[in-house]
Amino acid sequence: MTDLIELLRGMKRIRAVEQGIADRYMVQPQQMRCPTHLSIGQELVGALAGIALRPTDFAVSSHRGHAHYIGKGGDIGRMLAEIYGKVTGCSRGRGGSMHLIDESVGFMGTTAIVGNSIPIGVGLGLAAKLDGKDQVSAVFVGDGATEEGAFYESATIAAVRKLPVIFICENNLYSVYSPLNVRQPTSRVIHEMVNAYGGIDTYFVEGDDPEATSEMLRQAVDKVRTGAGPAFIEITTYRWREHCGPNWDNHLPYREEREFEDWQKRDPLPELERRLLDRGTISADGVATMNQVIDQEVEAAFNFAIESPFPEENEAYIDEYMA
Repeated sequence: MTDLIELLRGMKRIRAVEQGIADRYMVQPQQMRCPTHLSIGQELVGALAGIALRPTDFAVSSHRGHAHYIGKGGDIGRMLAEIYGKVTGCSRGRGGSMHLIDESVGFMGTTAIVGNSIPIGVGLGLAAKLDGKDQVSAVFVGDGATEEGAFYESATIAAVRKLPVIFICENNLYSVYSPLNVRQPTSRVIHEMVNAYGGIDTYFVEGDDPEATSEMLRQAVDKVRTGAGPAFIEITTYRWREHCGPNWDNHLPYREEREFEDWQKRDPLPELERRLLDRGTISADGVATMNQVIDQEVEAAFNFAIESPFPEENEAYIDEYMA
């Protein structure tokens, strides 16, 4: 039950950070200027990164990587400083929201290009196998990335080499404003497609059930760690805010208000809290204390980011190479 309390804490931390970004993003004069893809509504999978994975495991993610970075143990203050373009950021203020890294906890980077981090994650799995280390490489992708050539090629290499890689697919039903049925044949089911490759264990779970999702992801990671080869898990979820930015976009015709409201009702965060309260696993006072501690942590992280200095001009020449 301790893990479920930590899962609840992890989800709340991610939502508090993401909500804080949304609340501050458009405040004038605008201080956050990089594009940002929020994970509000999709916190569960990111929080599970801190439960199912070890600190020594690797992880890579995509343009929507805040939750995975935070869940894996990445420093929140440095992430926010990066979004504010400050020199104390995890990429020294040069990468922004879509280029997050914290090697100290095995979070090896995010990228703005859909599917671009997948080969890197598989390469990390290959390195772990060659080194003989008891590590897993987690590759976080969205449903859109499964349509990229890099995914097919990387999954094939992982299967052929029996690499300790787990592909974690958050299927939030949309790639920007395009639903699945205009991008893929209606008969295609993503995890079934991957299963047809051969050599990859595949799993599917509805992401509105936090306990079922936690258990299935843990089982998949543990099996990969034994040397059984790669795995792929598809988890349904839903993005609440606009594809890129802090705003709501329900006025656009690409999705229906009823669908949005249905997914809000299925939010796994309050569902997990309700279950733990009903069982007596955590008390109302315990939840209140948890919320207070998280709010203080997040506020301190924002203050650190805002008060940090911008890079000096000579920063532009650091880590630049010419042949």
